[in-house]
Amino acid sequence: MGSPNNLKYAATHEWCRAEGETAVVGISQHAVDLLHDLVYLDLPAPGTVVAAGKQFGEVESVKAVSELIAPVSGTVTERNEAVAAAPEKISADPYGAGWLIKVRVSNPAEVAGLLDAAAYDAQASGEH
Repeated sequence: MGSPNNLKYAATHEWCRAEGETAVVGISQHAVDLLHDLVYLDLPAPGTVVAAGKQFGEVESVKAVSELIAPVSGTVTERNEAVAAAPEKISADPYGAGWLIKVRVSNPAEVAGLLDAAAYDAQASGEH
């Protein structure tokens, strides 16, 4: 199954959906499949400034701890408290209710520079 076409993707498996000046950020189904059972999530508080390509949090599974890398730069306006409390919700709906943070984007060109679904799927298919 391919990744949703209405999203942009970072090579590090985060997705981004632009909603005006805000970007909703989450992790891809491919990342969920690689990590398996998610047990802990560390997300930044609203007001935190994040930078594209830099770590903004961590997700822990029964297998490993993985860095969450911001696909865009800006200020966190909201974090998904529901998934912070119950990370397994990400696995059930990574592109919907499983979103992680919302960011007020400081450089909209960064969104355009992310991978489209076809390019992301091609890159992700080469990983195991």
